[in-house]
Amino acid sequence: MINKIINKKYNFILGSSSPRRKELLKELGISFDVIKPKIEEQYPKKMLKKNIAEYIAMQKASYLSSQIKPHDILITADTIVKIDNKILNKPVNKNEAIQMLLEISNKEHEVITGVCIYTKKKKISFSVTTKVYFKDLEKEEIFFYVNNYNYLDKAGGYGIQDWIGKIGIKNIHGSYTNVMGLPLTELYENLKKIL
Repeated sequence: MINKIINKKYNFILGSSSPRRKELLKELGISFDVIKPKIEEQYPKKMLKKNIAEYIAMQKASYLSSQIKPHDILITADTIVKIDNKILNKPVNKNEAIQMLLEISNKEHEVITGVCIYTKKKKISFSVTTKVYFKDLEKEEIFFYVNNYNYLDKAGGYGIQDWIGKIGIKNIHGSYTNVMGLPLTELYENLKKIL
């Protein structure tokens, strides 16, 4: 099966502008092209929070579907952070990032990544949830992070692979790569189903 996934017969396309998703997909040994979906990430207001990421991933795939050829396999994804039934999106500025980090400090939150694998003949979508627990972050630690790292393109205002993740995360239950933005084990298993 691994030969099928890495086989040159298929042209993989990552529909994402995320540098972390690019890095993660490379780690599966897949060669791929990148197309950036230019859509507004919107969803119905009454939608269950756990379904939002998968819904947006499918929207991205739908937007890019006209650019897909018969031997293309398109992969799109979206990641959200949920805490106390509230969604933390990507912060728009430093103050918002600080507020988000204060909110997740000393609490458990959920990181949900929705993925869509699309071909001209078949479509699979799924989502993966990981529970992440941060220690009680000191304000000095939060300020250091937002002043020295890129937090703007990260849901919840942090990257698990960044400094704040290394010094702040006490416990994680579930997929580590999911928190980075692409659950590789589940993606690999679903690629096997679509080929």
